[in-house]
Amino acid sequence: MDWLLNGTGLLVALAIIAIGTGYIATPTTMVRSFGLPLPGDDPDIPSWLRLKGVRDIVAGLLVLAFMLWGTQREIGLVLLIEAMIPVGDMLVILAAKGSTKSAFGIHGLTAAIMLLAAIPMITGTH
Repeated sequence: MDWLLNGTGLLVALAIIAIGTGYIATPTTMVRSFGLPLPGDDPDIPSWLRLKGVRDIVAGLLVLAFMLWGTQREIGLVLLIEAMIPVGDMLVILAAKGSTKSAFGIHGLTAAIMLLAAIPMITGTH
């Protein structure tokens, strides 16, 4: 079971790093799948979207760092805390009447996967 939990943590970390890299490289393309309409034509918008990319990369690197140097419980705590990010994204999209498909299918599913890996890591029930 440890391999499944660790594999899930690794997959989540690598996926968020890839998404963050996409936001840095092609921010207006990446934002189309987020679940909200494009924020407009302002030339500064790509810079604002790149900030999201930087934060996503750091969030993924934090999980990787704990996977390398932390305990299973610490990895679970990081995943549990970071699961608030996709939950928050989902709630913001729903409140803005954005894409429910993206809200639940991307952000909600991501949060659920993170929680399903985090809880057994924290409690030691694996």
